[in-house]
This record gives sequence, C-alpha cells and structure tokens, in this order.
Amino acid sequence: MKKMFQPLFIAIAAMAFFSSCEKEEVREVYLGGTTPVLGASVSGTIPLGFLTQNDAAVKFSWTNPEYDFASGVSSQDVNYTLEIDVTGNGFAGPNKKSVSISKDLSVSYTQKEFNIILSDLKLKLNVPASIDVRLIASLGPNATKLVSNILKFGVTPFAPPPKVPIPTQGNLWVIGDAFASGWNNPLPAPFVTTQKFTQVSPTLYELVVAFKGGGYYKMLQDNGVWGTQYHMVAGDATGGTFEKKDADPAFVGPSAAGNYKIVVDFQAGTFTVTKQ
Repeated sequence: MKKMFQPLFIAIAAMAFFSSCEKEEVREVYLGGTTPVLGASVSGTIPLGFLTQNDAAVKFSWTNPEYDFASGVSSQDVNYTLEIDVTGNGFAGPNKKSVSISKDLSVSYTQKEFNIILSDLKLKLNVPASIDVRLIASLGPNATKLVSNILKFGVTPFAPPPKVPIPTQGNLWVIGDAFASGWNNPLPAPFVTTQKFTQVSPTLYELVVAFKGGGYYKMLQDNGVWGTQYHMVAGDATGGTFEKKDADPAFVGPSAAGNYKIVVDFQAGTFTVTKQ
C-alpha cells in the first residue's frame, strides 16, 4: 500500500515545487521605473581655480528611479553612473568620463576633484570649454537602464600643481664637471650666461649646452647656492626624473662630447637630454 502512495506523493510535491517557481518568477517581473531627474548646485559655469581648489565646485543630485517589480517597488541598491563628455559628442567621445556612484542620490566635488575628473577629457588647460553631464541608473540587466536629462556647463580646467617646485625667481643653471665650468659655484663668466636655461613657460625650461663627455652635473635655481638645487632621482644620460633637494645623485653627463639640448619639465618632474 505504501508503494502505491509513494509515486502519488512525489507527483504532488513536484507540482507544488513548479507552482512555487512560477509564483517566484512572477514576483521578479520588471514593470518599469521613473526616469531620474538630474540637478546641480550651480548653473552655467562650474567654478575651478588653483587658488580655490579646496572650495566646493558642484553637487549633483537626482531623483530615485523607483524601480517597480510585480512584487512591488524594489528595495535593491541601484547602480548610478555619472557621464561627462565634451558638448557635441553625444556621450560617444573617445575620452568620455564615466564615474560609478553607489546607492546615494547625490555626489559632491571640490574644485580640485572635479578638475581631476575633467583631465580625462583631454581639455586644454586654462581654456574655456563646454561639457555635458547626465546620469544613468540601472538595476541588474540592461532592460532596467534609465537615462536622465542632460545638463550643460562651462568649465575652464586649471593645471595641477607641478610635481617639482619651480624656481622661485625663474632662473635655472647647470653646474658640474660635465661642462667646462667644473663645479665652481657661483658660476663665473661666461658660464653664468652659457649654462643658464631659457624659461619657455612657468614649468618648462630649455638649454642647449656643450658637454665635455662624461662627468656629472646638478641644476641650480640660485647661482652660488647649493641648498636649493635640483638633483636626479632616477634615469640616465638621456633623461629621467628629478626633485628639489640638496642631495645626490647628480645628473649623468652624456659619454660623447657635443652640444645637447636639456629640457626640464617641472610639471611632470622629468628631464630629457638630446644630441643636437
């Protein structure tokens, strides 16, 4: 008798299981959501400046998309992505910036933080530009993707602080036994002129100078003073990185004598030496 009821019991259990699965599936049916509305604490222009970089730049906020399923409004965390691109690119530009945000309904940036974000757009520094900003909300599958309205702003990105402190007086010399001047400090005439760099920009210096072949050198921002010198951190005779410090190692002179162009980039903290 028990053997007769066993198949019947299994069949009933299976029906109950599949019925439960069907109900569960119904509860997970996506019904839709409300397109988020994006707003900002400023309009027109987002303030950016090196001297005010720690001040507030902009706060973006948006409405809850209220994702709805057959079982009711979802309690799951929504994924948000803030997209920023140059106006006119339709958010399809090669340098479009996408910032992932957690379940919050707002995000704030200082001027320094937003300037760093804009750096990915490859905008020209200190030149006004126009950007578009929108928000994308999603919850799991792409079917739940909701795109907000678009906000337009004017921005003027500023150059970040140089990696190496620039010469305070705008002067820079080379000194060492890699040159005819030797290590005489201060540099006497004519070396005080022939071994002085030309300031191309606030952070870029260039000099074409005759090397003896071999030897070493340092860079001085104050002729006659070792305490404010620059020395190599890593690299070789063709280039590398440097810092402002009264220390070794010195820069390495090219092994072959001749005229070379030295380019010193304080913004990047790098130098290059090229045969002329």
